[in-house]
Amino acid sequence: MMLKLFKENIRIAFGSIKTQLLRTILTVLIIAIGITALVGILTVVTALENTVSTNFASMGANTFNINQYENTVRNRGGNEREVINPIISYPEAVAFKNKYKYPFTETSLSFTATSKAEVKYLDQKTDPEITIVGVDEHFITNSGLETTLGRSFNQFDIDNNTYSCVVGSDFEKGLLKDVNPIDKIISIRGARFKVIGVLKEKGSTFGHSQDLRVLIPIQVARSLFTAPNINYTISVMVSKKELLDPAIDNATSVMRRVRKLNPVRDNNFGMGRSDDLINRILGITQYLGWASWIISIITILGSSIALMNIMIVSVTERTREIGVRKALGATKTTISTQFFIETLLIGQIGGLVGIIIGILLGFAIATAMNFAFVIPWGAIFAAFATSFTVAIVSGLYPAIKASKLDPIEALRYE
Repeated sequence: MMLKLFKENIRIAFGSIKTQLLRTILTVLIIAIGITALVGILTVVTALENTVSTNFASMGANTFNINQYENTVRNRGGNEREVINPIISYPEAVAFKNKYKYPFTETSLSFTATSKAEVKYLDQKTDPEITIVGVDEHFITNSGLETTLGRSFNQFDIDNNTYSCVVGSDFEKGLLKDVNPIDKIISIRGARFKVIGVLKEKGSTFGHSQDLRVLIPIQVARSLFTAPNINYTISVMVSKKELLDPAIDNATSVMRRVRKLNPVRDNNFGMGRSDDLINRILGITQYLGWASWIISIITILGSSIALMNIMIVSVTERTREIGVRKALGATKTTISTQFFIETLLIGQIGGLVGIIIGILLGFAIATAMNFAFVIPWGAIFAAFATSFTVAIVSGLYPAIKASKLDPIEALRYE
């Protein structure tokens, strides 16, 4: 009996929607705009978080870097002035590596020689957009990289400054397409390098491809690229997670000794954990999530008013119909349920339309920005819950108003 009554209410609701099609469409669109804003932004935020997590998680939670950074200090006048920390020079980086002997750690030195190199193979050449990185034998492991072909550098390659290189995966699609890259000779600044390995594809981060790079031994890179003030990066991987914090403390102490800092001076170098970087970036995305909620709440507030208005008008227009139903024995509950179901239908239709448009919009933006798209189930659930809440809030007053109409007065209504 209850199921038949529910089906009848659904049928009546759809009939009412058809008779007020234009107003219903406008109300659905208003609801859909709010839901689209919510789902669209949350979809992009989810895609961004997924991309960041994927790109940085491979570095491992047990890795930390020592690099240059800027901080703010106060001078004697009380005004703030910006102090640029000195670069980490090659002698300092080597001194740290030689002095840092903490158990279960591997230290890697590297520097970006250039990001605008031209690489040649036979009579072909790339655009001047290749990044050349000088590395040691531990760089690939510490950076969470893998080789799909060949091998990475070993101690012999680094100690003997061999003219060997490991290339990014994009070389298999471009310069070294249709050939086995291993043992092929490529030219960088006139120097000939033998390809010993190909890195696993990493994709792009914020529009910058990580696969258009060539890794070469650090001393060879220093001899080819002699720009002044080269800043070196020190990367340390700790094989036991529980030793990460004491390893960082010990590294800080060693680097302070390398820089000859007295005990009262602050560090003039940066210590960054890979998991800190992930958390910092993901923390920024929270603001985008809040912005989507604020935008959608403002829009949904307007859609709630519009939906309530259309239902009040519907009650007024169907006053005589309500009178007839009451005269035939319909209870207050039956009348209020009928109008309530109608409101829920409009709200859910608007929510469904908004979800579809929001996901498509989020997918388009994520694709354009090279983010790893995932279906935002949390955003979808939030959208359904929001549209359901809107329908309840908007439909409550009209439904109560309809149920309280006097049947005699309703039958007289023209």
